[in-house]
Amino acid sequence: MPLGEMLYEPGGQLRHAYFPTTAIVSLHYVMESGASAESAGVGNEGVVGVSLFMGGDTTPSSAVVQTAGQAYRLESRALMQEFNRAGLLQRLLLRYTQALMTQMTQTAVCNRHHSVEQQLCRWLLSTLDRIPSHELVMTQELVASMLGVRREGITEAAGKLQHAGFIRYRRGHISVLDRSGLETRACECYAVVRKELSRLLSDVQYRQGISNVAQ
Repeated sequence: MPLGEMLYEPGGQLRHAYFPTTAIVSLHYVMESGASAESAGVGNEGVVGVSLFMGGDTTPSSAVVQTAGQAYRLESRALMQEFNRAGLLQRLLLRYTQALMTQMTQTAVCNRHHSVEQQLCRWLLSTLDRIPSHELVMTQELVASMLGVRREGITEAAGKLQHAGFIRYRRGHISVLDRSGLETRACECYAVVRKELSRLLSDVQYRQGISNVAQ
């Protein structure tokens, strides 16, 4: 799954569900003006394509690869056959959907009430939870698009975090040097989403890459 790949577009028919392993997918809504903002991110803790088993085959949002990597792709027919067995998969998918709804709700609140620096810290921490390293291949333009803010706001916020010694930024790359420092600058939203995901999926055995999220 290369960076920037579009998995589905607004209103398009969903034919597959995607289970990221090392990739991260951004769910976002694009306005008529072309402006956009991320409503949620999906990494190795979840699935892209919840509309398939929630009763609809389309969605007004889009899904694009935010961080290149790998994923499993499952045809909708196979997914629904197993989902309708009302077994473990159904229970886990419904629990994850509740966690995803919490993430979307908290993102909306965060974008309205918290500073760009707090939003950036939340976003960086959430991304770190889904990748095995502390190095993010990400431009400030892309981060600004994800958060729905001006690039200048991201430049200023990243500069403050770099001055504090929490991150190191060079064009196209963000290295996190002090995760605990980011946590002190982040708003409550990051902890709320992480706690809810842990509560809902605590009985699932995660692989090492996301063990910190499940604890």
